[in-house]
Amino acid sequence: MSNRVVEGRMVTPERLAEIVEGDSVMDAEPIEDADRECPDCGGDVISVGYMPSVMEFVTAYKCQECSWNETDRE
Repeated sequence: MSNRVVEGRMVTPERLAEIVEGDSVMDAEPIEDADRECPDCGGDVISVGYMPSVMEFVTAYKCQECSWNETDRE
C-alpha cells in the first residue's frame, strides 16, 4: 500500500516526503512501516525514502499520530 493516513489525512509518498522536508521533492519511494514507536506519543512510525535533489537520497521517519519526524541526515 503506497498511501497512508498521517495525522488524520491520507497522504501519498511524495506528500509525506514534502511534509518532512518542508519543500517539494523530486521523487519518493513507497511508504513502509518502520517497526518502531514514536518517542513523543507512542504511535506507529512509518518511513519514506525520497530525493530532495538529484544528488541526495534521504530516509524520513514520521509518526502517523503526531507531528514527530526525523531523517537519516547527518
